[in-house]
Amino acid sequence: MSTTPANKKSWITYGVFAVLILVLFFTELGTTLRGGIQQVFLKTGLKDARAPEPDVPTTAVTVSPAEQPAPAASGPPYHLTLSSLDGKTVAFNSLAGKVIFLNQWATWCPPCRAEMPSIEKLYQSVDKNKVAFVMLSLDDSPEKARKYIEQNKFTFPVYVPAGPMPSDFATEAIPTTLILAPDGRIAQRMEGMFNYDTAEFRQYLDSLARSTKR
Repeated sequence: MSTTPANKKSWITYGVFAVLILVLFFTELGTTLRGGIQQVFLKTGLKDARAPEPDVPTTAVTVSPAEQPAPAASGPPYHLTLSSLDGKTVAFNSLAGKVIFLNQWATWCPPCRAEMPSIEKLYQSVDKNKVAFVMLSLDDSPEKARKYIEQNKFTFPVYVPAGPMPSDFATEAIPTTLILAPDGRIAQRMEGMFNYDTAEFRQYLDSLARSTKR
């Protein structure tokens, strides 16, 4: 049976479509493209990170006082050992007395990539004496995280877990961001991608740092 020009055109169309699907979902280029598309959505302002209203519980998932460990005088009541991308070991408790912005991410996660430029801008604009950043890579290889961070010229500190994760940090979805107050309590938990480069969110971090007695 002969193949008509129309049939040939259809097969070519299907082939191009199949190649696009493979690129978008199974290659590094596809991950980058999807992350770029999601960045466009973030820039519309539809998913800005919101600070909780005064005296009103945050709409994000929070840890109740009954579930949360009693704050330790030395800082975060969570035992977690971190390893920087250059191999240095850092104890989570060494960040005592600061607001902690902890973001769990991975290079294969397009929403993680999409929100990173806003996190970089937030990092550049806050007082590092008051706010500590823990960008926690969940990649299976630190080298993947290193390569991605260097390619994009991000300057925030990136770590990988060097021990068991506290159960309160567990998540079934990334990106997940936890905001810890200086006394160690989890003040806010946000799952999904957000635009953190807003004046409102900066003011929230600053007020959290000032409102907690040390």
